[in-house]
Formats: sequence, C-alpha cells, structure tokens
Amino acid sequence: MTDASLLSAAAATPAVVRLRAGEPVVTIVADVAEGAGRTTPLHARSASLRGALLPWLLPFGLLAVWQALSATGIVSTAIVPAPSDIWNAARQLAARGELQHDILVSLRRVVIGFGTGASAGLLLGLVVGLFEPARDLIDRSLQMIRTVPHLALVPLMILWFGIGEEPRLILVAMGSLFPVYINTVGGIRNVDPKLIELGKSYGLGRIALVWSVVLPAALQPILVGIRYALGVAWLTLVVGETIASRDGVGYLVQNARELLRIDIIVLAVILYSIAGWLSDLITRLIERRLLRWHPNYAERGKA
Repeated sequence: MTDASLLSAAAATPAVVRLRAGEPVVTIVADVAEGAGRTTPLHARSASLRGALLPWLLPFGLLAVWQALSATGIVSTAIVPAPSDIWNAARQLAARGELQHDILVSLRRVVIGFGTGASAGLLLGLVVGLFEPARDLIDRSLQMIRTVPHLALVPLMILWFGIGEEPRLILVAMGSLFPVYINTVGGIRNVDPKLIELGKSYGLGRIALVWSVVLPAALQPILVGIRYALGVAWLTLVVGETIASRDGVGYLVQNARELLRIDIIVLAVILYSIAGWLSDLITRLIERRLLRWHPNYAERGKA
C-alpha cells in the first residue's frame, strides 16, 4: 500500500485504518490531526457572532431588568432614575449642545494629560531599564514619589497653578506616568537573557539589539501598563474636573448635584464608563496589531 492509498483510506474511514507492518503511520496521523483541527466556515461565523454578541448580553440584560423594576415601581425613580429617564436627559442636553461640548472637553483633557504622562513614563522606563547607572540615580526617587497619592496634591495644585487647566492636566499626567514607567522597567529587565545572547551572536549592535530584541520582548507588559494608565487617567479626571471647573463631564456632575438632577449624575457615570471601555478597546486593538507575531495574539486574529 502506497502513501497515496493510505491517505485515501484515512479520509474515507478515519476511525479504523488497518496497516501492514512496515507501512508509514506518521502520514496518516498528521492528516487526521489536520482534518480534526480544521474549522469550517459555518463554525467560524458562529464563533465570530458569539464573540460579538455575548459581551453585550449582560449589560443590556441589566438595563432591561433595571427598566422593568423602575416601570413596576419596585425601584423608586426618585432614588435611581429609569434608563428611559436618563436617555431623555441625554437627549435634552444634546439638543442644547451641552453634552457634546462637555464630552469633547473631557476627552481633550485626557488626551493631553495621558499623552504627556505616558510619554514621560515610557521615556523614563526605557532609560532606567536599559542603563544601570540611571536606575541607581532615578528609580528610588521615582518610587518615593509614586507612593504619594497624586489626588492628595489637589490643594497644592490649586495654590501653585490656580483653577485653570494646568492642575487637571498635571494630575492626569501624574496618574498616567507611573503605571507605564513600572511596566516598562519590569518588561525590559525581564527579557530572557538567551534572546539577548542570540541577538549578539547575529552581530547586532547595541541600538539594533534594543530595537529588534529588547523592545519587542518587553512590548506586552508595556502595553498592559498603558491600558492600566488609561483607566487611572479617567479616574483622575473625575476628581480633577471638580476643581472649580466650568465645563467637562465633571462640571456636568457638579451642576446636576446642585440642581438635584439624579438622572444627569447617573448619565455622567455612564459616560465615564463608556469612555473607559472605548479607551481600553482601542488599546487592545493596538496591542493585537503590534503583537501579531506573538502566538497567542495570532490565534486570536484567526478566530
């Protein structure tokens, strides 16, 4: 029996195939394994549809239950407004242009503050992670500053910079700096030494070694730090926008509290949660693209 006849027999009756002594077995096993691991287009579409719909099942289910409890009076709308009331409040604010303006202002603050803090954290992390003297000189001071809650510096920020934009941007930048810094240093210092030795054996210089070996190996923890820093940036902005702010989502909350508009307060909370989710989604998409060479992310791209 030839290899071709063995393959035909395995395809026709994969459960039982009798072989005579001396005939190759590896060919059949590889072919059967390949057939077992093959995904049909229908199965792929089903998995894709499930992955797209399943994450939304719980949020929309909770909204439906919330609306039903409010409509039946089990949950008083004086304490927790119904989703329909929150939607109507959002429509009213959007019709006056206030909602769009406040969202854009908050988004601008996060982009500037996070961009500044994350860039500084990445730069400091690269310097400290790559150069031992810089680690001895800088790291201890940064660790001491990191342990100080940056939100506790709000009174000092007001005294130093007034009630303009500077305190909010500095607070957001400080909240974003340290997660990126710590993950960058940790990612660089935990690169497998065998990879570095392999790069040296190929004749890579210091710059090429850092660019081609060290940074790709440390990229995953760096991106994890960026994801975490984005969440801290939005959290810091919530507090920062309460500093005598005249616009932004935080101002929306302050104004609604004075007017006893619980629906607008809950709307602001939902806006912050959506903004955090979108930020994390964008970061994960960038992570998947930059790490497409990684086996785990390559498998996700195929799914």
